Amino acid sequence: MARFVIQEHQATHLHWDFRLEKEGVLKSWAVPKGIPEEKAVKRLAIQVEDHELSYVDFEGTIPEGLYGAGTVKIWDNGTYELQSESPKRIVFELKGKRLKGKYSLVHLKEKQWLLIKL
Repeated sequence: MARFVIQEHQATHLHWDFRLEKEGVLKSWAVPKGIPEEKAVKRLAIQVEDHELSYVDFEGTIPEGLYGAGTVKIWDNGTYELQSESPKRIVFELKGKRLKGKYSLVHLKEKQWLLIKL
């Protein structure tokens, strides 16, 4: 089963980094208002560059002057099961310490997606 991690990232602005293990990397989105925990809640998720798999366990401080400078803490992690995928929609079930249940990422335009708890 593939892994996921959600990292609380206090950079220029507080946001959450949502990462899914896929194709040998961590596919990654920045979620400014946090991960939805209630059904039908939608949150904007901005796709960012893929991260190396080793980043799945990262907590610490990224030094000033580097990309993503600030403090990173693991907010939740676990495994996920991919249920369906198309260029416009990814449906998966999270099995984390905090989050459990079905979610969807819906592609809006360019790097903008909606993260929705189903």
